[in-house]
Amino acid sequence: MSNIKIHYKDPLGYYSLSTFLKEEITTNTIIVCIGTDRCIGDCLGPLVGSMLEEKFFPLPVYGTIQNPIHALNLDDKLTYIKAKHPDSKIIGIDACLGPPGKIGEVQIRDYPINPGKGVGKSLPPVGDISIIGIVDSSEIDEPFTTRNIRLSLILEISKVITNGIMHGYYLSALSKK
Repeated sequence: MSNIKIHYKDPLGYYSLSTFLKEEITTNTIIVCIGTDRCIGDCLGPLVGSMLEEKFFPLPVYGTIQNPIHALNLDDKLTYIKAKHPDSKIIGIDACLGPPGKIGEVQIRDYPINPGKGVGKSLPPVGDISIIGIVDSSEIDEPFTTRNIRLSLILEISKVITNGIMHGYYLSALSKK
């Protein structure tokens, strides 16, 4: 499996994500979106979760604006999710910090997310596959706090990830017929 990197402004970026995901998504896949709506830079995951629910995504989705999964409840939520879906493949989604030239990049990786790593927290890894959106620079001392992260950036990255997951699911379903 190779990793995918696209920029959210790439008009066919969602399609690159979906062609990667079509081989990974099964009826036994769940989506876990990490983050909180209390911070613009960290609401990418919950926005994706809410958008998937609004589009009636047919697989289980955890972590939305209404019911976020964040640092304070991550352990409990993961315990619940793993008990309810013991053999499921998990796709984890989260916002991420990175080099200034990578802001706006979306990456799908064949390994888990390490939530909180960019802000110095030690939290359990999430997912068999991870989708991250780089929302700001890791070169600033106060991550996600007094930033000028635009909500429009988070919203646009969320739309690309959501569309990539939706299209990947349908490509997967079509390829299995």
